Amino acid sequence: MPIELAKPCVDVGFFTNRLDEMRAFYGERLGLPFEEMLPVGGGVRQYRYGLHGSVLKINHSRDPLPARIAGGYRRLTVADKRLPIPMRLADPDGNEIELTPVGRSDVNQIEVHIGVSDTARFERYLGEVLGGRRLGAGRFKLGETILSFALNPAADGGSKPGASSAAEAMAAMRAVGFRYITIQVRDCDAEHRRIVSEGAAAGVTQGAPPLTLGSIARISFIRDPDGNWVEISQRASLTGELPK
Repeated sequence: MPIELAKPCVDVGFFTNRLDEMRAFYGERLGLPFEEMLPVGGGVRQYRYGLHGSVLKINHSRDPLPARIAGGYRRLTVADKRLPIPMRLADPDGNEIELTPVGRSDVNQIEVHIGVSDTARFERYLGEVLGGRRLGAGRFKLGETILSFALNPAADGGSKPGASSAAEAMAAMRAVGFRYITIQVRDCDAEHRRIVSEGAAAGVTQGAPPLTLGSIARISFIRDPDGNWVEISQRASLTGELPK
């Protein structure tokens, strides 16, 4: 059963110690509109930018972050109607950013590229567990967002521990760079249970159980076949009042 999306665009999250430089790059150089700042606890503030229907989340940590982790989320491609040809950039932390003409290689919004240890497991995860529409080998469309992958020797396919809470999950994923994606759904609990259950054979595990954040959202985390973090979010502004 495909995931029931509350929003057809996947959000992306970075961690950084270089707030001013990152805001200048994404807000001024790329021209993304600033939406709001949210304190997320543990000395982290999240600066949110609009990204063609997705949200770019710049999580600024007041404490020094560990260095970039090998493998995992590798590149963010953004459709840009101003460009005649693709352009490769690096943000102030060295994250790979590609700007591409709208529609080129089917990218009308954004594409998230992942370096993986086992392509067969990711084919099953993205196609069968998340229910993405297959565009070709290693490329799936979830809503309007493309999730793609390729074999990367640096990716670690070993088992990864879960966390006891969302706060612990956020602490565990802290490192410089592109660290998680967020999928907005209509029922966090149901999707979390289904993804963990149906994804077990593909190597999906629980990251953190569902938790309600006041009247804002109910969230959980899973870990994909290589242990990359994926937030499952039921946001009240998209789905209405949250379950008690």
